[in-house]
Amino acid sequence: MRGGAKVAVVGAVFAVFTAGVSYGAYSFLTDGKDGHDGASGPGSTSERSGPPDTEEIQQTAEEFLAAWARGDAEAAADLTNNAAEAQPALAGYGSTAHIGEVKLTPGRPAGAKVPFTVRAVVAYQGNSKPLAYSSSLTVVRGLTTGRPLVDWQPGVLHPELRKGESLRTGTAAEPQITAVDRKGRELTEEKYPSLGPVLDELRKRYGDKAGGKPGVELVIEGGQADAPDRTLLTLVKGEPGELPTTLDADVQAAAEKAVMRYDKSSVVAIEPSTGHVRAVANNRDGRWNAAFLGKQAPGSTMKIATAAMLIERGVVNADSIGQCKPNATYYGTPFHNLNNMNIKGKSFAWSFAKSCNTAFIKLINEVDDDAALAKEAREVFGIGLEWKTGIPSVDGSVPEETQGDAAAQYIGQGTIQMNALNMASITATAKTGTFKQPIIVPLDLDGRKRATAARSLPDSVTRQLRSMMRLTATSGTAADAMARVEGNKGAKTGSAEVDGNTTSNSWFTAYADDLAAAAVVDSGGHGSDAAGPLVAEVLNAD
Repeated sequence: MRGGAKVAVVGAVFAVFTAGVSYGAYSFLTDGKDGHDGASGPGSTSERSGPPDTEEIQQTAEEFLAAWARGDAEAAADLTNNAAEAQPALAGYGSTAHIGEVKLTPGRPAGAKVPFTVRAVVAYQGNSKPLAYSSSLTVVRGLTTGRPLVDWQPGVLHPELRKGESLRTGTAAEPQITAVDRKGRELTEEKYPSLGPVLDELRKRYGDKAGGKPGVELVIEGGQADAPDRTLLTLVKGEPGELPTTLDADVQAAAEKAVMRYDKSSVVAIEPSTGHVRAVANNRDGRWNAAFLGKQAPGSTMKIATAAMLIERGVVNADSIGQCKPNATYYGTPFHNLNNMNIKGKSFAWSFAKSCNTAFIKLINEVDDDAALAKEAREVFGIGLEWKTGIPSVDGSVPEETQGDAAAQYIGQGTIQMNALNMASITATAKTGTFKQPIIVPLDLDGRKRATAARSLPDSVTRQLRSMMRLTATSGTAADAMARVEGNKGAKTGSAEVDGNTTSNSWFTAYADDLAAAAVVDSGGHGSDAAGPLVAEVLNAD
């Protein structure tokens, strides 16, 4: 062991860990050593195997935190299982992030995991501010050395850090913004949590155009290409510039409340007459804007575009007798209906309202063009046209397929990739007959050009689509979810099967008057069960 004074501290740490009581800062644990002595403690266990025991976990955590607190990045990194990544990150904590006076206090361990709190001071060019947060570390057995080591992850340094990211303190890359909705009401992450990643992107793209001045901040930078910095602490507040958006604070509030019903849910609302995004909300891990960036099969909600293509090509109309049989096959690929649905003598509109799969599959031979849906999606609904919404977004994908893969696309399965933004836009286009590329900030902010579709739907097709969607909302699979939605309304449900998941993703899209919305709940089951109530709540906010 080390000198007598150090032994007393280690003993105190052991008592603290076993009692679960936090103790004083590690910053005073300096005895001139380098935080690791190869002849004792964690360094003397090269012959051992299996998970670290309680004593090893306690001593490894204590030595790592002590070295970190006194700024000895080399010693701290040597106590991890990835010194090559840990050392520059730990060194940058002081030299790049300008964090000092570090005090680290452990909590009660849970197995090999040791939680701890951080109290420090960020100081830059005469400005300083206290910093406090909680993190954790996990002690594992080294695969080659047998030593107990801290399992190095960026989140040890700060819980919001991800692989490839780092901490930096300095003048902000862009001025702060005050984002306002269409009525001039301020939009903040504190009030509308889902807008966090949206506001980050708006600041990155338009901060220098909104007329503000940058401040001094501690930020997380790096990571994915072109990702915006994320502010952790503001030392000197800049002068934010006002940035107008198309969002509506009331609809956004409803969307925020709606997604809290289910984990892994997303919703988007669009004004069909303008294409203006009125709300975007997610309940997801991290700050991923899945509502704009997701890529998933949309299930039967895609039948909106399929029905438009079939009617436009003269294959069927809303009043035609539907061919809803329990099963259908196309080029050897079998398709079936939920609960072996079999509808006799009813219209195609009724098959649409009841979400009959085979009524669509049985018409593909009459289309005589396996790529017809891909063309309709692009030429009428604007899918795949490189949308310029104002923030990063994925504009959907309907690849040209053949045979069974093409048939699967008719019912929103196979290689189709959509997100809530795309399906809300498809619904808005069905409502008006003309694609209006969604935007979240005015086009004149940066002079970007809006994507335009090759053509609008014929009026007769638009009228039939609206009548079919209204039937779905009043008497079909969407009736329960849409029962309390007033006005001129229409809807479509969807359940998308995902490989490896026992429960399908829940999709729902609808409009009421001049607002369209779409939602997805991963593993939510039937469209009307999970996603439906989310959309209805958003539509009722307008």
